[in-house]
Amino acid sequence: QVQVVESGGGLVQAGESLRLSCTVSGLPFDGLAMAWFRQAPGKERQGVSCISYSGKSTYYTDSVKGRFTISRDNAKNTLYLQMDSLKPEDTAMYYCAAAAAARRYCTAVAGTGELKDDFGYWGQGTQVNVSS
Repeated sequence: QVQVVESGGGLVQAGESLRLSCTVSGLPFDGLAMAWFRQAPGKERQGVSCISYSGKSTYYTDSVKGRFTISRDNAKNTLYLQMDSLKPEDTAMYYCAAAAAARRYCTAVAGTGELKDDFGYWGQGTQVNVSS
């Protein structure tokens, strides 16, 4: 049984930091690309960050570059998202996602540069609220 479980969300003030964690079981974690998506009310789900199976390649959407850092610990089957300098517009439900079909790398949508929303396994989400 596949389990993808996020934690670490909460309420913070603008400029503060949070670290999200995602623990995965039932999947070959060290052989899959992993990603963080987020969805705010009234908005489409957006790919925030992605990391290749080995951790050597990463992707960030433009709005979080320089502020967020994705990492993984394959020995612990855990994915992280360090979020610094948080802004109110970062407020959203954050979801951890694991690639399907043994996909090892992150893929962008041609033309937009956004992360493809084609991950196979999803966590329940953890809420991040950033007050101004």
